Amino acid sequence: MKRKAGNARQIKELLYQALETEIGGLAIYETAVSCAVNDDLKKEWLGYLEETRTHRRVLLTVFEQLKLDPQAKSPGRDVVRHLGESLVRAMKMAISAGDADAAQLVATECVVLAETKDHANWALIGLIADKHSGEEAKILKQAYDAVATDEDHHLYHTQGWSRELWIESLGFPAVLPPPEEIKKVESAIGASRAEQARDSLLTH
Repeated sequence: MKRKAGNARQIKELLYQALETEIGGLAIYETAVSCAVNDDLKKEWLGYLEETRTHRRVLLTVFEQLKLDPQAKSPGRDVVRHLGESLVRAMKMAISAGDADAAQLVATECVVLAETKDHANWALIGLIADKHSGEEAKILKQAYDAVATDEDHHLYHTQGWSRELWIESLGFPAVLPPPEEIKKVESAIGASRAEQARDSLLTH
């Protein structure tokens, strides 16, 4: 099947949003780390913060290779920045309320929201690399391959943390670290299986 050229303007828009998501992700993780009460979660997020710095560098290399301006503005990019700043404000609001456990829960939810967008960005970049052709496809494929596993890890593991910490807060037995950590989940299928296996991981 012949590969289509794709919508060049929208491909650029996706890349601008992806870069802004990574930039905003740094502030989100820095704030989330300050909310983390659980030592394992804090360690996890510190690792994600470093990986997010790497992802930003990967995208800046893509921008350089494609001769795109990393400072360029777009309506979508402005929205992504606004959403990221809103998540940081939400966590700070939770911190100021004075309940550390509640702030940690808010932080897990904010990270899941941020990583849902981040994960979607990279999935689309991977799709472009697969459907596109030429030098641009090679550049995007290289970037996608460098980042995709990290993105799966960030989203699915934090979803697990959020679920288990909520369950604990409700007064029910929780699996901490979550099943996604124990089973080293790196895919949506793996995340589903880990959640289904949580009862067998509970210590009675």
